[in-house]
Amino acid sequence: MSWQPELDELKRREAFAEKLGGAMRVQRQKDGGRYTIRERIEILADEGSFHELGKIAGMAQYNGKNELEDLVPSNFVFGKARLNGRQVIICGDDFTVRGGSADATIKEKHLTCEAMANALQLPLVRMVEGSGGGGSVKTIETTGRANVPGVVGWEVVVANMGLVPRVALGLGSVAGLGAAHLAASHYSVMIKDKSAMFVAGPPVVERIGQKLTKNELGGYKIQLGAGAVDHAVDTEEEAFECARRFLSYLPQSVHELPPRGAQDDDPNRRVDWLIDAIPRDGRKIYKMRPIIEALVDEGSFFEMGRQYGKSVITGLARLDGWPVAFMASDPYSYGGCWTADTCRKVIKFVDLAETFHLPIVNLSDCPGFQVGLEAEQSGVIKEGVRAMSAIWQTTVPWCTTIIRNVFGVAGAAHKSGGRFCTRYAWPSGRWGSLPLEGGIEAAYSADIAAAEDPETALAEITDRLEKLRSPFRSAEAFWIEEIIDPRDTRALLCDFANTAAPLRTTGTSMHTMRP
Repeated sequence: MSWQPELDELKRREAFAEKLGGAMRVQRQKDGGRYTIRERIEILADEGSFHELGKIAGMAQYNGKNELEDLVPSNFVFGKARLNGRQVIICGDDFTVRGGSADATIKEKHLTCEAMANALQLPLVRMVEGSGGGGSVKTIETTGRANVPGVVGWEVVVANMGLVPRVALGLGSVAGLGAAHLAASHYSVMIKDKSAMFVAGPPVVERIGQKLTKNELGGYKIQLGAGAVDHAVDTEEEAFECARRFLSYLPQSVHELPPRGAQDDDPNRRVDWLIDAIPRDGRKIYKMRPIIEALVDEGSFFEMGRQYGKSVITGLARLDGWPVAFMASDPYSYGGCWTADTCRKVIKFVDLAETFHLPIVNLSDCPGFQVGLEAEQSGVIKEGVRAMSAIWQTTVPWCTTIIRNVFGVAGAAHKSGGRFCTRYAWPSGRWGSLPLEGGIEAAYSADIAAAEDPETALAEITDRLEKLRSPFRSAEAFWIEEIIDPRDTRALLCDFANTAAPLRTTGTSMHTMRP
């Protein structure tokens, strides 16, 4: 006796699953310029590597003889695959079946997907479209009752944030639980003008008097500016490549170390133009990103969250092949002052580095916290204290190069202050409790007012204090460990990365990262 009839039946059921929501809905998906979930997996994963679980799970229709006539698959597809040779868990919503809503899903597939990533300690890439298995008004009719809200299995999502890299790609309209999954990630991407993300969509929001399109309510510009997602690209292919690149800097889980990449850029490469990079006039700004690009391994800087908390640039990079978490001040935004948003961005970033054992490299030019009424209303000092605490709680190796300003409490957060951190300063470095600019008039108001020529007196006081705040005076007292030639910075950072590599330890961070 052969079991071939059963295998033939299995293939017949798999064929039903491969039709997704049917030809009409699949065509509607394509007409909208979006791939189906199975096409997405095929493009994202290494060729032939995807192994699906629960393919034939769905809503079956049987005839009077109890024979299967049709099968509408669950609108969630998941399994194990390889990305650039590395094992990962891939999952995604099928928008062609009830728009990815809970009415057409099998919740156990969602739960098993997260549990699988957790148990096998593999990165998870989640492609979200629709409600991501969330609710629908029609659920009341299909179940005959209204459910008390609860997200079964969310504790595994939270656990995975502290265990494995979690990437989320918003590939269409994302609402409710789908939006929660997009936000609950270490790295997230949207598609420009095709993706939207919101707690509730335009029809619901219109009931509170706001008539908005999807893009006006939750398009990529809104969500990048809010810090809810990290990046936006033009095509799904670009989003998939972002996921591959992000994961290339990280370990499979916290129980491994980030792998070393190619060592094809001379670690002792001297960057001659850096000697002229910082203007002598402290009021003039300069571009930080070219400096970052010049210091890291060529082409390795992978920026995250560019449109949020803009006064600090954050991203992943390599130094002599070693992955590092790279942050740098951006004087083009508030002169490098930390806003409340900047502080929140820093917290998430250093928590990411701490979770996945990435040494932190910081190029600091911070004149302090943002000041003024708007800043106070934003709670900048509260967020600043949280950011500083997150930095102090890091245990990964840390290297800071002071490029120009470090002033006040925000300036103090240029490194973890409770332990040894490698630190350098460029000759352009300036520091203190407060910047001299604007403070001299207040501190020496009586002397200036009593002078025969107040302008001359102000100039003389300024010149005297400028000489006293020379970085060389601080170095005499060993308040700064080393002043370096900017052209030697890459060599020193690569030396730091090589020194730090054997110091990295595996395991769960004491401060588990939250979504």
